[in-house]
Amino acid sequence: MTQQIQPIILCGGAGSRLWPESRGQRAKQFLRLAGASSLLQQSVSRISTPDFAPPLIICGPDHIAPIHDQLQGQDYRLLVEPAARGTAAAIALATAYHLPTTDMATPLPMDSAQGSSPLLLVMPSDHIITDIPAFHRAVTEAAPLAQQGWIVTFGITPHAPETGFGYIAAGEPIDDAGFAVTRFIEKPSQRNAEAMLAAGGYSWNAGIFLFRADRMAQAMTQHCPAIYQAAHAALHSAQHDHDAKQNVILADATSFAAAPSNSIDYAVMEHDRRVAVVPVDMGWSDIGNWSAVHALAGKDAHDNAVTGQAWLHASHGNLVRAGGKRVSLIGIEGLAVVVDGDDILILPLDHSQDVRLAAQQDASGA
Repeated sequence: MTQQIQPIILCGGAGSRLWPESRGQRAKQFLRLAGASSLLQQSVSRISTPDFAPPLIICGPDHIAPIHDQLQGQDYRLLVEPAARGTAAAIALATAYHLPTTDMATPLPMDSAQGSSPLLLVMPSDHIITDIPAFHRAVTEAAPLAQQGWIVTFGITPHAPETGFGYIAAGEPIDDAGFAVTRFIEKPSQRNAEAMLAAGGYSWNAGIFLFRADRMAQAMTQHCPAIYQAAHAALHSAQHDHDAKQNVILADATSFAAAPSNSIDYAVMEHDRRVAVVPVDMGWSDIGNWSAVHALAGKDAHDNAVTGQAWLHASHGNLVRAGGKRVSLIGIEGLAVVVDGDDILILPLDHSQDVRLAAQQDASGA
């Protein structure tokens, strides 16, 4: 890469699908779910090379302290959004931060080549990538497309007809590096997922993007001006806490509250005519539920993944996270047992998507 890339790490959300461990300040990105370090620590580690600038981390007020705690000694900046408004507003903040003098009244042509504008790599803080070299190669291949004014998304090579992911349909090839995106498909039915896998040319949407800052500003000015204007105003009136452990920028709450809540896919990606996809097989997982944690974890000879003190007899295919307690299973198959303080979750792994029901009960105090 000839131009150093600026990583933007989205560190919001509560990760309720991994209740009871993930909640409040102990959100999913701060947990050690696959390996000895947290998902946030792994996200920062994978961009800790000379090709990347120190990351800008977008977070909410409740996550400032755990980020500082987990990234001690690291070089990073925090941009704090006062309220959750979805990925579009978070990306608008990051974009406006890197273009403080952008004149929103005169957007750039979509195919303009502004080599001086920084390249922003947006990625979630709570995903797993096991093949880091493949990730770096994909970013290197995508950089020229982004410099040419394409908004690049990275499509994960699908290995099963998953219905829990969005899909990206690839069209005409671009410079042997990627493909023009023809459409985005929301979480499909099983039948449609199987059809897309059989047809080829589709990939999973991982929510990782690379683009020029000025290009995204132009796209947002065109497709979601209210979101970008609110983010721009929130930064104009932001407070800078230079006495903190790291440089912390606090976006103005009143200005930011005017931003409509929306995802970047709905607000920009589905409407813009210069969106490209770079397919990549890099051992990606969003670790979206306890079944995914079980799939990634090291296992014993009976396919049990165990963390903490547990004794299993005649039991197969279980996930046990004992949380400081002693857990015993006898004659059990395919269960998740997750202990967190006084909360204990027990459910079949193939019902992992239903954990949100328990998280909602917990939040309601019932």
